[in-house]
Amino acid sequence: MKTVIPNTFGLEVYANQVVEARDVTELCHYWQQAQQQNLPVLILGQGSNTLLTDDFDGMVILNRIKGITFREVDNDYLFHVGAGEVWHDFVTHTVMNGYNGLENLALIPGCIGSAAIQNIGAYGVEFQRFADYVEIVELATGKISIITDGQYGYRDSIFKHQYGEGYAVVYVGIRLTKQWQPILSYGDLQKLDADTVTANDIYQCVCQIRRQKLPDPAVMGNGGSFFKNPIVSVTQAQRIIATYPHLPCYPLADHEVKLAAGWLIDQCGLKGYQLGGAAVHTEQALVLINKAKATAQDVVRLAAFVRQQVADKFGVVLEPEIRFIGRLGEQDATQVLDQIKGEK
Repeated sequence: MKTVIPNTFGLEVYANQVVEARDVTELCHYWQQAQQQNLPVLILGQGSNTLLTDDFDGMVILNRIKGITFREVDNDYLFHVGAGEVWHDFVTHTVMNGYNGLENLALIPGCIGSAAIQNIGAYGVEFQRFADYVEIVELATGKISIITDGQYGYRDSIFKHQYGEGYAVVYVGIRLTKQWQPILSYGDLQKLDADTVTANDIYQCVCQIRRQKLPDPAVMGNGGSFFKNPIVSVTQAQRIIATYPHLPCYPLADHEVKLAAGWLIDQCGLKGYQLGGAAVHTEQALVLINKAKATAQDVVRLAAFVRQQVADKFGVVLEPEIRFIGRLGEQDATQVLDQIKGEK
């Protein structure tokens, strides 16, 4: 009997089997069992940042490895955290206990393991700033390795590539400096006073902003930010600014500029646009929602439409941040959307 796969989009998608792994031994055992049965395997945390485009013809393993240990050294606070711990709960734990640094990353859905894999980021801060190490297991052998260089990029890491297939993140080391400095460079955080602000002030502000602009997946299914903020050349950014002088943009190194994908989508008049049961969120255009019992294909078709509208208007091609998972495993999300375009 097939089982529903937990996912924050709230889609009715099923797997042949869904199991929970509470420690490394169980994780390896289930993976090896699936290999013996010649079944594809999908390892998930909370099913956030993921679009299950079809039923999964294999075993889904939910990583539920928990536990937080802590020690203090001269200049830093060091945490060893199970990959199955909920990210926001951990952020709340650190801020409320005076271990500052993670406050800008409050209310990002998902688990600790996913934070490392995805190199999550918000409000001028990314996970890599605090990454001390990531502990991974080779699922076929149970061998543990500690990776100190995650080769982090924009929503990217070595755990999507070299240590993607056949490995799993089991613990994450977080290092928070005692010499805390507030990061107030993005959005409404710029209104805070850098001389008096506390980490808790930033935490509360971020939570308030995200609750106002972003739908709660428990109330309205979604996978978080659907597209990456595009990175373009200075020349291309200037060309867009000539027509749209209020374009939010953030200069990077190497003569590149990061644009706000949500703003581009909004300028196409797509807030609230609905296709089937899927829709663009009315408050944050970067989020696609399950508004009315959407199917996975509703979401895919909507994403392809949004992407095409932005490309037509601005000459900027958006890349999905969301992982696409099909019947046999991960799909190339860009190829899936390009195929929808071709079908039209």
